[in-house]
Amino acid sequence: MLIADAITAGYDAEPVLRGVDLRIAPGEIVGITGDSGSGKTTLARTMAGLLTPTSGTVTVDGHPPRQARGAIAMVFQSPRAATNPHFTLAQIITEPARIRRTPPPDLAALISTVGLTPDLLDRRPHALSDGQLQRACLARALAQHPRYLILDEATAMLDAATTATIVRLVMNHASDDLGVLLISHDEALLAAACTRIATMREGTLAARPVSPQ
Repeated sequence: MLIADAITAGYDAEPVLRGVDLRIAPGEIVGITGDSGSGKTTLARTMAGLLTPTSGTVTVDGHPPRQARGAIAMVFQSPRAATNPHFTLAQIITEPARIRRTPPPDLAALISTVGLTPDLLDRRPHALSDGQLQRACLARALAQHPRYLILDEATAMLDAATTATIVRLVMNHASDDLGVLLISHDEALLAAACTRIATMREGTLAARPVSPQ
């Protein structure tokens, strides 16, 4: 289980999160919504181990995030900010394996899974649409075989068809025991995809009911 226990976190000693508790079990999709600036991205970065909380703890199946490398993968809002503009799409997807010196992923299977075609593998970001590039970022995340996946407004810049494809893929993987944190302003998306939803307000979380679909 991915657990945030009473975490307070922020930047330059200014707290953004205030005593937040959150638990994500394998196979569960937890949705977070809230106004801009309410702390959603800070929560995502802290849960992913990219930001150390000033108090409280984050654990990944009982271990600190830094001792569970590869257990969490994250897809960010802007695919262009999250990719090297000099890399080809193939290099983007296989980058974690190169860094960790692990066997390369099955590129053909991955791109097919996320709805990309082999002719795109040699293209660089400037020659790809936002939707194509975000699909590549999802493929890069899935290539790590994470136990938990964090999507921070990952569909905010995408058209409806690409959003539907990405959410369907995430839901399918969640059914295979992948725990997911899905952050979005899209209330309909969260209601359709999530088992639980919480609203972030001024650095705190409040649970909300989810209507049966």
